[in-house]
Amino acid sequence: MNKRFTCKIIVLVLLTATPLFADLQYNVNNTNYTINQNDTTYNYDRLRLRNDYTNGSYYATFIGDVVNYYGGSYINSQDFTFVKTQKSDTAYETQSGFHDYGEGAVTTKVYRLYGGYQDEKNNVVAGLQNIPMGVGKFWNPTNIFNPQNIYALEPDEVFGVMALSYTRSLGTLSSINVVASQKEDSSFKYALRYKNFIKFADFAFDVVKSDDTTMLGYELQGNVGSTGIELQSEGAYIDSSLYADENRTEKQRFYQITLGADYGFVNGITLTAEALYSSKKFDYSQISLNYNSEVLTNLTDSNLYAGASVSYDFNIFLSGSATYIGSLNGSNSRFFSPKVTYTLNDYNSFTLGAMLYDSSGAQKYPDTYYFNYTLSF
Repeated sequence: MNKRFTCKIIVLVLLTATPLFADLQYNVNNTNYTINQNDTTYNYDRLRLRNDYTNGSYYATFIGDVVNYYGGSYINSQDFTFVKTQKSDTAYETQSGFHDYGEGAVTTKVYRLYGGYQDEKNNVVAGLQNIPMGVGKFWNPTNIFNPQNIYALEPDEVFGVMALSYTRSLGTLSSINVVASQKEDSSFKYALRYKNFIKFADFAFDVVKSDDTTMLGYELQGNVGSTGIELQSEGAYIDSSLYADENRTEKQRFYQITLGADYGFVNGITLTAEALYSSKKFDYSQISLNYNSEVLTNLTDSNLYAGASVSYDFNIFLSGSATYIGSLNGSNSRFFSPKVTYTLNDYNSFTLGAMLYDSSGAQKYPDTYYFNYTLSF
């Protein structure tokens, strides 16, 4: 039985079995983007079905997507060819191939599929899931499972990992978490995370180990007295085998540290600032060679970045935000992303935004303008 067929069977069993259960919750969400990029306009639509089942201490979640791209120029572009190569680092395929029709292409995928058990002291989760690590708002150097991408249209939309995760509560404010996940090549990646509250802040120590990579990291998050300012920092020491050229790998050892702060003003304005330092930077050719590396998001082309974001609720219907990120050496790149959101009601929202780039490096990114309509029910 091949891997793709096995994954389809798992999904089919879940979908057909859930009507037999009690305590089910369904949610349907449709996210539609009209995007202009490189003087090309196309449409991206994602229909998402979520099914949550709970029975006492037991729970299960299925999230499945139907994703459609429409626009002949984009479908035949190099950018879309790159999109089609992206997939989860799992031993079982979680996404179907793309079906082309006219000026469009459609695919289906399993976004999350997991079940677990939780009581006052224990939480066990098995299946295709998100492994949360790190406290950074823009960058997560400690997370080499599924880190966010601040430069993406949807930074939190990340591939899941096939894993078994166990969290044990050691006290009111302390816990230990162990993870074992299976990668595409059927090898395993392991993680250990110990978290505790120390005087003024939450502190966590992280260890991640795979055949190619060892990561030692920390997370720190706490309030500065009664000022209302929240500080967060995380750091990672990474030892990973990376391609030096097409036929040879070599060990790369470097560390990365983030430092950030949040503050909410009484008038509704929220400010976030964060900086990332990397002891080593990588050029465009090195990053391209290591596109499939599990530490790809740690391969920066600058030693130092700084970013800031501001958000404001004008009223209960209208909100706005803007994010700016700049590299202070290396590629001297700048990224600016403003957006305005109008929430009509609990089911409908509209967003107008842009992602603007200015870079002197080898890789040039196109400016992107978009309109998003989201329907939930």
